Amino acid sequence: MAQRAAAQQQVAAPTKSERTRERILDAAAHVLSRKGYAGTRLSDVAEVAEVQAPAIYYYFASRDDLIEEVMWVGAHRVRLHVQAVLDALPEGTEPIDRILAAVEEHLRYELSISDYTTASVRNAGQVPEQLRTRPAEEEAAYSRIWRDLFDEAARAGQLRDGLDINVSRLLLLGSMNWAAEWWNPRMRSLTDLVAAARSLVLHGMGAPGLGERAGR
Repeated sequence: MAQRAAAQQQVAAPTKSERTRERILDAAAHVLSRKGYAGTRLSDVAEVAEVQAPAIYYYFASRDDLIEEVMWVGAHRVRLHVQAVLDALPEGTEPIDRILAAVEEHLRYELSISDYTTASVRNAGQVPEQLRTRPAEEEAAYSRIWRDLFDEAARAGQLRDGLDINVSRLLLLGSMNWAAEWWNPRMRSLTDLVAAARSLVLHGMGAPGLGERAGR
C-alpha cells in the first residue's frame, strides 16, 4: 500500500518543464504586481525566474499571453481561497459572519499571500481589453459568491433596512481591491486594515445590534 502511495506521488510530481513554467509565472506575478502592465519587461521576469529571456517563449507565445495567464490565475486563486474558507466554516454560521470571514480572507490573500491576486487587482484597468476576457470570467464567478453572501444576510434580516445590496457589495469589493494601491504595512498593520473593513460592513451595512462582532 505504501508503495502504491509512493507511486501515486511520483506520478503527480510536476515535471522539470512544469516547474520551470510555474517559476516563470511566479516571477511574472511578482514583477507585474510591483511594476504594472506598462513596466513589466520579460527581461525582468527572466531575471527573477532565473532563466534566459528567450526561454519564456517556449512556455508563452508573447508577453501578453504571460500577463493574461497571471491575471487569470490571480482571479482564480482568490476565488478558490475564499470559497474554501467559507466551506470550512461551521454549519449554522450566521450570514453576516460569513461576510466578515470573506472580507478578512480576501484582504489577507490579496495583500500578503498572493502576488498573483495583487497583480490581477492592480492591473485590471491597465491591461488591453483582449487580455481581460478570460480573467473577467473568473471575476464574475467570484462576484457571484459575494452576491450570494449578501443575499443570504438580507434574507436573515442582518443588513440595514433600505440598503442597496448590489451597490454596497460592489463598493465593498472595490474598496478592498483598491487597498492594494495605497496600503502601507509600515503605517497600518494588515490586522488593523481587516478590522476597519469588518467594521465598515457591520456599522455601514449591518442591521442595528451587530456591532459587537467587529472585534471577534
